Amino acid sequence: LEAQAHNDPLVENLAETVAHISRITDQLQEEVMRIRMLPIGNLLHKFPRMVRDMSQKAGKLVDVVIHGEDTELDRSMIEEINDPLIHLVRNAIDHGIEPPDERRAAGKPERGTVTLNAWHEQGRIILTVSDDGRGIDPAVLRKKVVQKGLMTAEEAAALTDEQAVDLIFLPGFSTAEKVTDISGRGVGMDIVQTNIQRVNGTIHIETAVGRGTTFQIVLPLTLAIVPTLLVKVGSATFAIPLVMVLETLRLSPADIKTIRQKPVTLLRGSVLPLVYLRELYHIPENGQQRKRLFAVVIQSGKHRVGLVVDGFMGEEEVVVKSLGKLVGEIPGISSAAILGDGSITLIVDVPALLRLAGIH
Repeated sequence: LEAQAHNDPLVENLAETVAHISRITDQLQEEVMRIRMLPIGNLLHKFPRMVRDMSQKAGKLVDVVIHGEDTELDRSMIEEINDPLIHLVRNAIDHGIEPPDERRAAGKPERGTVTLNAWHEQGRIILTVSDDGRGIDPAVLRKKVVQKGLMTAEEAAALTDEQAVDLIFLPGFSTAEKVTDISGRGVGMDIVQTNIQRVNGTIHIETAVGRGTTFQIVLPLTLAIVPTLLVKVGSATFAIPLVMVLETLRLSPADIKTIRQKPVTLLRGSVLPLVYLRELYHIPENGQQRKRLFAVVIQSGKHRVGLVVDGFMGEEEVVVKSLGKLVGEIPGISSAAILGDGSITLIVDVPALLRLAGIH
């Protein structure tokens, strides 16, 4: 309207009114989201006592340090992150911190320290659980994975140190020599990773042998509203959480090669596996021969994949709606959203989608 009648006073009044309503609705949304927010200190305050009890059971001397208690997080996210944090603190005490005599021999103070930290960064919340213990030894993990028959000795030897450390996320994998009531039975870290991925979060490990380990968890601020990239595949619309999106690509058919019958493309000298959303969800072709395809480069854990789509519709913050019991669980889809024009879009569950595509 502004382009067609830019000097019309009625159009100018309409533009001002629309801008005013937009500001008010933004403020309303911010206020409603603020009501949902709670300081993460509500969750972290129970850890000092828990650490004291656990360290006494384990015969170790452990202090706990907490930073960022005032950092605010959606109440639904606080409930989801509770169990993963408890497990990471248990692991730090049981596997990370050494007994006092071992720490003295290594020239460390007798008392170990577990540090919990929380802060906001670019619309996300970062949580870290650190200890100054013995660290994770990649060589020990390589040996364990071969002993358990999960890999051959050659495959284990070919792993980088970073890949070897990530072995702790394998289901049923445990480095505990003996089972204690603190460490559990080796069914922990895979559950921790699954719980974090379920809320569109990621977990990374930084470790140094003899110096300690840090687990970093990156989470969206809320589960109620998700910033997404809307993509079109045939007549269907999908929403991909922006926290998982690295970049977007335009591809020509000549850019797509195959390795072991799987489509790939070259991205700045690296091989990028491609997954066609159309094939994955059996969306019928409309008979058009496309000169151009588009891909969304996503990252989940260590996996980087290009999701091939027909086109982009832009970024949008969507209000999450559960699919309900009638529909049940759909592989690769976490929930749905209703767009401004009343149409429905499906929100992609990226880790589940990669499992569905056979990429683990």
